[in-house]
Amino acid sequence: MGTIKSIGILTSGGDAPGMNAAIRAVTRSAIYNGLKVYGIYRGYKGLVTDEIQEFKSQNVSNIIQMGGTILKTARCKEFTTPEGRAQAYENMKKHEIDALVIIGGDGSLTGARIFAQEFDVPCIGLPGTIDNDLYGTDTTIGYDTAMNTAVEAIDKLRDTTQSHDRCSVVEVMGRNAGYIALNVAIASGAMAVLLPEKEFDMQRDILDKIAETQKTGKRHFIIIVAEGVGHAQEIANEIQARTGIDSRATILGHVQRGGSPTLRDRVNASAMGYQAVCLLEQGKYNRIVGMKGEKLVDYPVDEALEMTKSLDPVLVDVCNTISI
Repeated sequence: MGTIKSIGILTSGGDAPGMNAAIRAVTRSAIYNGLKVYGIYRGYKGLVTDEIQEFKSQNVSNIIQMGGTILKTARCKEFTTPEGRAQAYENMKKHEIDALVIIGGDGSLTGARIFAQEFDVPCIGLPGTIDNDLYGTDTTIGYDTAMNTAVEAIDKLRDTTQSHDRCSVVEVMGRNAGYIALNVAIASGAMAVLLPEKEFDMQRDILDKIAETQKTGKRHFIIIVAEGVGHAQEIANEIQARTGIDSRATILGHVQRGGSPTLRDRVNASAMGYQAVCLLEQGKYNRIVGMKGEKLVDYPVDEALEMTKSLDPVLVDVCNTISI
């Protein structure tokens, strides 16, 4: 691959607050370095259907504070086929795009890895997912905002839970990763948290805790459930049937994906976007950018996708110790 003169940017998979900050940082860093930039709309779908537009600095003006993604995102069955990827590559060549920056989760980055292998396309992945389930980075783009959104909602829910002496079972997002659930449970003072990573026992994890907590005189309870564990409504129904406590389920759902990104998400996304361009300029391809502590890091895409991340056991102990 010769010197890179132009970069295409796309967002793929579920949207996450901070994606726009990353798009802005990639665009402006590339332009600063004398490169051309192309915005690819609707993820890999736009690459296949040629929804590609050259971006200037003003295309990304006034977007850093916006949730969602100005480039849109969509699922693309065509890109999962060799024919679809060949068409995507033809469109890249047509616009003279030399490299791609992909902002998305593990599915999106897996797509980038296949594309890079088949057509020798230099790719850099930025971890954009509220789930925080990608190896090699402490936090993914959108994770901090999603947690803050969930905590704000649960704080409001606590008021009505307390007023009615109820049990509120709150389902938060995260697929099969309990990062949002664990942190939100600690931050909202929940009595219990159910995590996909830990075996769940109704008697031990909930009913015994309710009985223990009632001894302190407490009459309202908040239980956080990660969406990968099970159905909040069924859990609430069982609690009510077995304890007689009025129990309600609240599924926060996609509100956690939206909203203006927090300062942390804006800064991390901006730094990651800048680093993506630096790596391409240095001839370092097919890597994923992450944050370790306050430091920018990068990993080969294969390592990032094949390794798994695990919850901090200390945080699990914190949650269990201070929950009653």
